[in-house]
Order: sequence, then C-alpha cells, then structure tokens
Amino acid sequence: MKYSNIGGQAVMEGVMMRNGALYAVAVRTADNQITVQTDAHHSAAGKVRKIPIVRGVVAFVDSLVLGMKALMFSADRFAEESEKELEERLAQEQKKAEKKAEKLQRAGREKEAAAVLEKAGENAQKERETLRERSRSGNGKSEDSDNTVLLTLTVIISLVVSVALFMMLPYFLSRLLKGIGAPEAVISIMEGVLRLAIFFGYMLLISKMKDIQRTFMYHGAEHKCINCIEHGLELNVENVRKSSKEHKRCGTSFLLFVMIVSIVFFLFIRTPDPVMRIVIRLLLIPVVAGVSYEFIRLAGLYDNRFVNALSKPGLALQGLTTREPDDAQIEVGIASVEAVFNWKKYLNENFGAHYVLTEADEPRGGKELYTLR
Repeated sequence: MKYSNIGGQAVMEGVMMRNGALYAVAVRTADNQITVQTDAHHSAAGKVRKIPIVRGVVAFVDSLVLGMKALMFSADRFAEESEKELEERLAQEQKKAEKKAEKLQRAGREKEAAAVLEKAGENAQKERETLRERSRSGNGKSEDSDNTVLLTLTVIISLVVSVALFMMLPYFLSRLLKGIGAPEAVISIMEGVLRLAIFFGYMLLISKMKDIQRTFMYHGAEHKCINCIEHGLELNVENVRKSSKEHKRCGTSFLLFVMIVSIVFFLFIRTPDPVMRIVIRLLLIPVVAGVSYEFIRLAGLYDNRFVNALSKPGLALQGLTTREPDDAQIEVGIASVEAVFNWKKYLNENFGAHYVLTEADEPRGGKELYTLR
C-alpha cells in the first residue's frame, strides 16, 4: 500500500475527492448523468503543516468547511430536474390547467378560463428559461451554496451541536452520580462510558436510515476507489468493486479517536471547581482534535503491525458508515478521482506500471463544471 495524498467524502448521490488544493465533486444527477465540478481550495493548514497538533486543528476545520460546501453543491445538483423531467411535469400541469379551464367555460366564466390557461403558459415558459439559464451558467441553485455567510453559520452550528451532544451531555449526565456519593474517579470513568455510548448509539441510529444508507454506499465507493489505486490496481469498475470499503484515513476513524483521546484527557486532567471543569473541556477540544489527527496521519503514512493495530477499531466502526456500492456509484467515485488525480502516473511511479501518459490523464485545473454522458 502506497500513500496517494488523495482523500474525500461521500455527498448526496455523489463523491467529493481532494488532492492538495484541487477538489472535485461528482454527482449522479436525476437524469442518470454524472456532473463534475472542480475547483481550487487553498487551505490555511498549509501554513502550519509542520506544527504537530496545530495542523490537525486547522485541517479539521478546513475539511469541515470544504465538506459542507461539497454537500450543498451535491444537494443542489441532485435536486435539479432534467429537461425531460421538466417537460413531463409541465405537461401534467398543463392538463390540470385545461381541465380547470373547461369547468370554468361550462360555467360561463370565459375570462377566468382564459386567465388560467395564460398563467399556466407563462409559468411553463419561465421554468424553461430558468433551466436553460442554469445549463448555460453551470450554476443554478448552487449560487446559494457559495454564500459565505450561510456556509459559516452551517459550520458553526454543526460544531456547537457536536460539542453539546458528544462532549457536554456525557459530562452533565455523569455528574448526576455525584448525588449518590460516587467518587470523582468513578464519575470520570462513567463520563467516558456515556460518551462512547452516545457516539455508538448515534452511529447505529443513522446507519438504519434508508436515505443515509445510500450516502454510506457512496462512502464505500470513495474508500474503494482510493484503496484500488493505493494497492497498485488500475482504476476501473471491476478493480474498485473487489477493493476494500474500509480505509485507515477515514473520518469515521478520526471521530472514534476523538472520543478515545477525550476520555484519556478528561480522566487525568481534573479540577474541583465545577465551572473550571467545563472550561477545561471546552479548551481541550482543539487539542483533542489535533492529537486525533496525528493518529490518522500516522495511519495514512505507514503500513506496519503497530499502525494496523491502532487502526482496527476505526476500521471496524466503518462497518456502520460504509456500504457496498453498486457499479453506477463506483463510476461516480472514479469520475471524482480522475478529475483531481493522475492515477496512471501514480501507478507508474510507485508500482512499476507502464501506462502511456497523455494530456487527457492530467487532472483538470481551476474551476470547471462538466457532465459525463
């Protein structure tokens, strides 16, 4: 296994892949085509990449911002209608308008009947013009996704909810034991147990949701594509299908490390002041995230018994957050990889392959939106 420097995440009916500053979001649209958007995302983590712990905190926030942006784009693209679907819907609405107009005509209300038909025609014309404009601009509703204020608020709310659910709730629940005279050590241990229980319960709950299960299939496609090339195989549907859907650098593993590291920190760093206990937990969250990032980074860079042993709990947990993808989902993952990564060059350099490289194999640079038919 050779480190490839690419990573990604599942989005709604698609996959986002990132390679350095370049990222791509590939989405299977409603008309069964693959729409790909490429763009550059310059991370602040690059400025502190040599500082352990700190680089992890910056990389975590940076990944969260990019992930939200990719998720919004995928939701917009998947929700858009194809021209055929639009015409079918407009035809149904036209029939309803004609039936309503006929009733009005039979009642002698000719002007109202004409107004109903005229309004239906105007609405249809506006929707056709909107679809054509989206096709020309390549934007559509995704303009809202680029709204910096909305994106910032989404990230902040996500962080607040995560801290409240996985960090503060276990703390307050464990403090209830104080009322029955439990020693501080027992309370700290129970806090850790509750944190893991809430985390695993949350993962188990969302893994049962049908809509989320499709996203988890794309999550599996993302992992399988990366595993395919990092194990020296040609990137095609057949090879991706037989690759593993678990990967050591997965965000699921990162979250598990966050839970475990936080338990260790909060178990040994104590204070008798109730207010300070809360303050310390909040202040240590960036440190916990940074230390957890170092574990994930270590897992990605090395392949030995020690690292593999550390990775096993996270890989096991991915059984909840990944599903086996179908071939159509694998195709989306491949499209996302090829938009940002020259896998043929990578296999030539790391596995002694002999692919003839062409300009078409190079990843697309800059901002671009295109459709694979």
